[in-house]
Amino acid sequence: MKRFLAWRGHPWLALPARLYLAAVFLLACWHKLVHPGSFAMDIATYQILPLALVNPMAIALPWVELVAGLMLLVGLRARAGALLVAGMMLMFTVAIALALWKGLDMSCGCFASQGAVDDPISGLTILRDLGWLALAVYVFVFDHTPLGLDGWLRRRRGEEESA
Repeated sequence: MKRFLAWRGHPWLALPARLYLAAVFLLACWHKLVHPGSFAMDIATYQILPLALVNPMAIALPWVELVAGLMLLVGLRARAGALLVAGMMLMFTVAIALALWKGLDMSCGCFASQGAVDDPISGLTILRDLGWLALAVYVFVFDHTPLGLDGWLRRRRGEEESA
């Protein structure tokens, strides 16, 4: 196990995971930023939040998704971005599981307000989200020397200190 944890290939394996998660979250936030009213309706459909919190959540969450996606994309504070993604994926998975348990016939509202007919939630939605959660956890746990701005800044600081 210790050998696996110390494997030098983790940054190279985490890079495609990071880029994939970045693409998912950047695509997911776009519709929500452009159409916050539709996203607010999606949030309200889950019947989890008090109505007073639906609009603030519909405005704030897409920006958190955007920031996390950008952090993963450029590799700046990539582990923090992965932690944000993991937290959101956990929250989304619980929300979908609760909606399924309540028997709600709805869309997840992940990428667009498509409605229950075009994109219904299901056990597969939960499995998809758990897969994305696993990728985010992998990046958080194993990507200590990310390929991206964090790594570049770390190398640059090292060069300045040795000069």
